[in-house]
Amino acid sequence: LFSTVTILGSLHKYKNNLCFHFTDIDNSGYVSDYELQDLFKEASLPLPGYKVREIVEKIIAVTDSNKDGRINFEEFVSIIQELKSKDVSKSFRKSINKKQGITAIGGTSAISSEGTQHSYSEEEKVAFVKWINKALEDDPDCKHLLPMNPSDASLFKSLADGILLCKMINFSQPDTIDERAINKKKLTPFTVSENLNLALNSASAIGCTVVNIGSQDLQEGKPHLVLGLLWQIIKVGLFADIEISRNEALIALLNEGEELDQLMKLSPEELLLRWVNYHLANAGWQKISNFSQDIKDSRAYYHLLNQIAPKGDGFDELPIKIDFSGFHDKNDLRRAEYMLQQADKLGCRQFVTPADVVSGNPKLNLAFVANLFNTYPALHKPDNSSYDLNLLEGESKEERTFRNWMNSLGVSPYVNHLYSDLSDALIIFQLYDMTRVPVDWNHVNKPPYPLLGGNMRKIENCNYAVELGKTKAKFSLVGIAGHDLNEGNPTLTLALVWQLMRRYTLNVLSDLGEGEKVNDEIIIKWVNQTLAKANKKTSITSFKDKSISTSLPVLDLIDAIAPKAVRPEMVKREDLSYEDKLNNAKYAISVARKIGARIYALPDDLVEVKPKMVMTVFACLMGRGLNKVK
Repeated sequence: LFSTVTILGSLHKYKNNLCFHFTDIDNSGYVSDYELQDLFKEASLPLPGYKVREIVEKIIAVTDSNKDGRINFEEFVSIIQELKSKDVSKSFRKSINKKQGITAIGGTSAISSEGTQHSYSEEEKVAFVKWINKALEDDPDCKHLLPMNPSDASLFKSLADGILLCKMINFSQPDTIDERAINKKKLTPFTVSENLNLALNSASAIGCTVVNIGSQDLQEGKPHLVLGLLWQIIKVGLFADIEISRNEALIALLNEGEELDQLMKLSPEELLLRWVNYHLANAGWQKISNFSQDIKDSRAYYHLLNQIAPKGDGFDELPIKIDFSGFHDKNDLRRAEYMLQQADKLGCRQFVTPADVVSGNPKLNLAFVANLFNTYPALHKPDNSSYDLNLLEGESKEERTFRNWMNSLGVSPYVNHLYSDLSDALIIFQLYDMTRVPVDWNHVNKPPYPLLGGNMRKIENCNYAVELGKTKAKFSLVGIAGHDLNEGNPTLTLALVWQLMRRYTLNVLSDLGEGEKVNDEIIIKWVNQTLAKANKKTSITSFKDKSISTSLPVLDLIDAIAPKAVRPEMVKREDLSYEDKLNNAKYAISVARKIGARIYALPDDLVEVKPKMVMTVFACLMGRGLNKVK
């Protein structure tokens, strides 16, 4: 195995500036773990995923000076500078341990119990513990675990049985997990493992990247993995309504001369920044451009709080006065504390301490602002009704499922909007890579795209993506051209994305079947044979079979693969109303995830018998069944 020292030595071949711009493929001004992984490939160092993860964690722990989980140019240069040290390995160890607010743990890796260090942020742990304590304080199933103590390691122990994780997923994205599937009493190592599988597969279904996390990691409470997963789950909840189709008042943030479709392409982070600046402009205060450096003195926060605090105008609305007496305090920490006391009046003190504000912790300040937005947006939808209402429809369930699938695989950048975020095909190329369609990356135009002719570069990418689909992946892409992807043609884009998801699913099955090609007929035959062997009365003729709307063939198949996983009293078998069918479907999908099937489909897909998504459900269960045999 290559050591971190070897990797850093290989990076030395690159000139700093050129290397940074080459590595920063999405032109975000930062290098992400995905982009670093790309760089390792370029350096002819093909590494397994777990090794890349270890190396990236070490690099970020040492070089990420502002603790935002990303590497900017200055931090990137410091990686290269590190090479000049005679004993890089030693200095890595030292600098990890020296980091303020960073706790280092030796030997938590499954690969090596010596010489491996992972780090985690004490501030994040404290913030997440307080958020969970508040979110779940009234949940009777969590009474034995809450409240957790923010100052010790109880978080990692409390999450070990999977109950809190399942509850937090439902808090962030209601109804993701059917509560009936959570094991709550008389827990054994097996039922705990089931809960953790349920949590991981459900987190994946809402778009969290869980590629390198197993139930064992969570059971052992590996802090860096636990906090990484928790942040993703919390962020899904915080960002859920920061989206124009779900909150039309965001239209008020349109700039002069800006079209609505441009505003709709912004990420939740960008919308939050614009929201803060909208209120700062109304307060006559200067704009901010980040949630780190620009908010350290708390003064922008003071003005934001003053703008969003209720004025007592509405019916039954009491005014909340923001006290500015701490605004001019000369001490940054004291000023931050006074500001947070004002935020507390709004019930929004979560996520940051005065020290987090003054240090400019971007992750926790982003969470603080998102919570403020969700509680007091203080926006009014403009009366002007000249907007294209079709744009405000929001994504379909199918589009959301595809987007969550992509994000769960760790594509970069994160896909917030299915069509506009695929318009340069970079995400599609990553998915090709993951589905073993060879991509010639030298043939791919990477950001930054020039102002003049930039869209032509994106169209060239899209043309290449369609060509790969037709020639290498053997997809059916009749009538699809590059400009269809670039313009975000829904029907044609979904046709390509579906075939990618199908290929990904079938690859998993093919691997379990030692390379044997798998198709719909093979899956249906396996399903029926497995049901018959278990003496079940259900069977399916195709993925359009109407009996699938009851979810009974799915539940019987789960029972055949994992006896006792399905509790018979939870399943209704006769005289089924629509509600009964939906309840069966919710239970079936949660139990399937609980036994280890990574299912992205929604309950409605089963009830409405959507053939494509139905196919993925049976394919994932076949994968679970074959895995059991192996």
